[in-house]
Amino acid sequence: MANVIVFDLYGVIARTQSAEARERIVELAGVPEERFWEAYWACRPAYDAGQDGASYWQAVAGRLGVSFADAGALLAADLDSWCRVDDSMVEVVHELADQGVRLGLLSNIVAELVPVWESRHSEWLGRFAALTYSCRIGVVKPERRAYEICAEMIRAAPGEILFFDDNEVNVIAAREAGMAAEVFVSAEQVRALAKG
Repeated sequence: MANVIVFDLYGVIARTQSAEARERIVELAGVPEERFWEAYWACRPAYDAGQDGASYWQAVAGRLGVSFADAGALLAADLDSWCRVDDSMVEVVHELADQGVRLGLLSNIVAELVPVWESRHSEWLGRFAALTYSCRIGVVKPERRAYEICAEMIRAAPGEILFFDDNEVNVIAAREAGMAAEVFVSAEQVRALAKG
């Protein structure tokens, strides 16, 4: 059995934005969808690394050459779009913790979302030995330093860690940092690989 397992949050334990949430954000932005999402993601790394929400939305507007009518509503809709959980993976978290597996989280996440997650999901987040958030460490995956800090925080050598992420680029980077890493597919996959 794997003794130390680290999970990405979004696309693994948490669900990504729904189509409805994405439509709402684009509607609030008042910008053509393709242009909007290009700017949204291009500006995201600095936000994930600790930039505040107001500055992020100013950067997105600047990249688009527009002024948003209600940046506060955009911020609120965006935060709300990132708060859904996959109950089957929450079950896996509890199962692994009950079996004595040391659990860690390594997530690219904006600062405003951390207290939302910690207030809504404290029960299962409390099962983790280490919560490594990009906004708090100042680096984002796939930067190697993010994985090194994660290993330090969970007090394990990289080679002792099994890491799951839904993004292949992040999985490759984890392997390059010395971790065993897999592209996340399902709760059943995690259970099987955790058994070794």
